[in-house]
Amino acid sequence: MIDVGALKSLRAIADLGTMARAAEELGFTPSAVSQQIKRLESQVGVRLVAPAGRRVVLTPAGQALVATAPAVLNALEESVAAARSVDAGAPRGVVRIAAFSTGVRGIVAPALKRVRREFPDVRVEVVELDPVPAVYAVESGNADLAMVHDADGVTVAVPHGLQRAHLHTDVGDLALPVGHALAEIGRPIRRSDLRDCHWVTSPTGTVCHRWFERLFAGADQQPDVVHSVDDFGTQMALVAADRVVALIPRLARPRVPDGVVVRELHYAPRREVHTVWRSSGEADPALRAVLSALDSRVG
Repeated sequence: MIDVGALKSLRAIADLGTMARAAEELGFTPSAVSQQIKRLESQVGVRLVAPAGRRVVLTPAGQALVATAPAVLNALEESVAAARSVDAGAPRGVVRIAAFSTGVRGIVAPALKRVRREFPDVRVEVVELDPVPAVYAVESGNADLAMVHDADGVTVAVPHGLQRAHLHTDVGDLALPVGHALAEIGRPIRRSDLRDCHWVTSPTGTVCHRWFERLFAGADQQPDVVHSVDDFGTQMALVAADRVVALIPRLARPRVPDGVVVRELHYAPRREVHTVWRSSGEADPALRAVLSALDSRVG
């Protein structure tokens, strides 16, 4: 029998190109990954990797072995899920979630209260990852469940062997200082109403700043950005103190401080949030319990 952990390491090397990057992805040291590969080569009886400058490449034998890895790992996971599914007891085990920051704050963290209350034998471990790395973490077996979004308007690709389900639609609202003229409007605020506003936004290049840019796509006049701040709590403080306005995703919204009001936008930017998991693991009662808790949090 071959070492399943070493097979995962070989697959990570194939995807990432270096032992160092594979080790970082898997949470090991490069030395540990190197030892795993040597052990795997001893078990298989052929050389699986070869040096190529600062990188390593898989030999033809290594490539052939990696090509079988998804089927092997999925079969093992299906076996475990099948065994757990016929157990008459409560769901148990570890479910590893990879999710973007505001999804952790707005959906995962509240859902953990139900998991703790109703499924005490289920341990949930959370790591913050952007959508594309989160999907890769699930595909590679380093996470059991991903929460992803399409904030740029492009749906995240989900490889064969993974399942996707819609979870939530997140919407952007306008944070305004109390007394601002727009705070008194009794209807959703239109883009044309924002012409004279001064803004605090997330830094250029971030997902949330690109979401902000979508609000003004095709507009004749570009917004006047005064402050560039990543933390939404700090953005709220600047709205209260400096009479700027901010676009705040509902999932990311912190406690609204004194001196700030939140109003709906007409044709507000929005992003669709999905959960992603391996088909081979969906019979696992622990995974189903966590998915149910996430659904109830946003349902």
